[in-house]
Amino acid sequence: MQEAAGGIENENAGENELEGMTDTSTETTGTSDYSEDAAQEDTRRTDLNLDSEVALVEAVLFLESEPQTTEVLSKITRLAPDVVEECLSRLRDKYACLDSGIELSQIIGGWMLTPKKESFDLVKERYGKKNEGRLSKAAIETLSIIAYSQPVTRAEIESIRHVNADNMMRVLLERKFIKEVGKKDVPGKPVMYGTTKEFLEFFHLQSIADLPQLDEKESERFELAR
Repeated sequence: MQEAAGGIENENAGENELEGMTDTSTETTGTSDYSEDAAQEDTRRTDLNLDSEVALVEAVLFLESEPQTTEVLSKITRLAPDVVEECLSRLRDKYACLDSGIELSQIIGGWMLTPKKESFDLVKERYGKKNEGRLSKAAIETLSIIAYSQPVTRAEIESIRHVNADNMMRVLLERKFIKEVGKKDVPGKPVMYGTTKEFLEFFHLQSIADLPQLDEKESERFELAR
């Protein structure tokens, strides 16, 4: 009986070992398939000419909803950074044509496809309101004050607008157009506010320095409130 049991155990051990070998074989096959797929993809990318590389970068920009840096585009496309730069240059030239309604814009350090202003103005009634989420005139004025005066406190905003800013501040915070950026070093330590990267992206700005210049009257109005 003991010999029989030992034989069964040995037989079972052999089966388990065989199953383990089978599993390993399956894993190896899967790895092999993956390696072959990766190799085929690398071969396809090696065969790309500059026209195809430009098309690849363009497709990525079309599919992405946020600005992408050269480094990120290089990682996604697996193209060298200098090749990506050349592709971006070609796309800029391509969209510069009068028969193109879109352009390549640099926003907060990245690149994205955006409608040209002259084209967008013609359809803004339909698409602008949807994208803006119907910001009221009061909200836009409050946002402008923060953008040009940042960092700025709620009291300073109200001294410029001469009305309570609580509701407009809540709307802008919910839309992530503004955020708390610190506290002012005065009695009471009031919170100071500034704009966000979402604000820059929404208004197609590379940085705050790209904001339109205020006229002298508006500039003085903002300064007097400080």
